[in-house]
Amino acid sequence: MNPSPTNKEGLTEEQFLQRYDASQFERPSVTVDMLIFTVAEELEPNYRKLSPKSLQILLVKRADHPYMGQWALPGGFVSPDESLEEAALRELWTETNIDNIYLEQLYTWGEVNRDPRTRVISTSYMALVDSEALEVRAGDDAEDAKWFRIEDKWLRENRMATESGTITEKWVELRFWNEAEELSATIKITRTVSGRIVREEREIVETNQVAFDHAKIIQYALERLRNKIEYTDIAFALMPELFTLTELQQVYEVILGKELLAAAFRRKVADKVIETNHYRKHAGHRPSKYYRFNPEWT
Repeated sequence: MNPSPTNKEGLTEEQFLQRYDASQFERPSVTVDMLIFTVAEELEPNYRKLSPKSLQILLVKRADHPYMGQWALPGGFVSPDESLEEAALRELWTETNIDNIYLEQLYTWGEVNRDPRTRVISTSYMALVDSEALEVRAGDDAEDAKWFRIEDKWLRENRMATESGTITEKWVELRFWNEAEELSATIKITRTVSGRIVREEREIVETNQVAFDHAKIIQYALERLRNKIEYTDIAFALMPELFTLTELQQVYEVILGKELLAAAFRRKVADKVIETNHYRKHAGHRPSKYYRFNPEWT
């Protein structure tokens, strides 16, 4: 049997671990934040048209300091005996009553002063869900939990040349609202290109009732969601088993924030759907063929 290797002090790994003092390094706290998006129907203005839809995000109202009374992403601290994903599912359940959904890890946020309480590193998770299948209810340390319609708008852009590349600065405005409240934030995005190295930083210029640095986390998640809808099947999480291509296109348009040409859209999703022999028939519409998701699409 080969002897256990020793370090420069002559210690084996077992001896090293027995003597190891974990308190020699200050430990930051670790949290998880969840971005739960949905596409929900608005009031129908005309029976001849499909109901308009809006992109919405779930926020919770903080019941304690810091940022008491402001709105934040569902989330909380990770316990020493659980994984990040376990903590995310637990916090989502205790704060919003949402359970048993697929969460995808988005990004880890580690700026030094992002939380006034202590040094906090947060891993964010994202999901696109059917809100009609969920019963949202505030719990734990959340005073309230509500869906907010969300829009983003580019305000302006500056581009500067440097000796080694370029610096591009963009400002984007976020707006959140429901029947009772309206929130907003402005984010500055700085993209620095130096040779083959690209760096991107986000800074909150101003915020109105959005807690912590969650406005820039949401803005980043919107970008990722729009990228994912182009090359994954994430949009089908919102669709019933049978749907028309017009209904599917409407979901894409709401998430992307722009209108799409019907012919081009149908070519784009042709491999993702399977045509059926069923038709949608009701007053004010020509019969529309139903489709279903193609489970063999990759």
